Amino acid sequence: MQNNSVIIYSDGACRGNPGIGSWAATLEYQGQRKEISGVVTDTTNNKMELTAVIKALECIRWRSNIIVYTDSQYVQKGITQWIHNWRLKNWHKVKNVELWQQLDSLASGHDISWQWVNGHSGNVGNEYVDFLCNKALDKWQAQQ
Repeated sequence: MQNNSVIIYSDGACRGNPGIGSWAATLEYQGQRKEISGVVTDTTNNKMELTAVIKALECIRWRSNIIVYTDSQYVQKGITQWIHNWRLKNWHKVKNVELWQQLDSLASGHDISWQWVNGHSGNVGNEYVDFLCNKALDKWQAQQ
């Protein structure tokens, strides 16, 4: 594969916080698109936002140039700003530390631009992953 550029849109949702949550992401690579999503029964919105990006990065098996679009300032600022101090302080008192460490490890294998987008503002990629989150939640709840 010659052009290792990937575009990821990610989102997380929760019905109740904590409550039942879902995560979703799309990955676009050389005109192809992959959609992934999942449901977690007892979680928080922040955990689902992190999980969406983690699951997307786990799909990429080669070093890539990636643009991640997220409507979560928690994810965007966490991975671009706050993480440096968290590492220096040996991850002391960091909420969701296991997820942050997993994201840090996965991200280190790529060149990533972390882009925040305003949620529910008409950004097509962001609106679609929000739709996938709600679809996963609806499907899960219908089966209960």
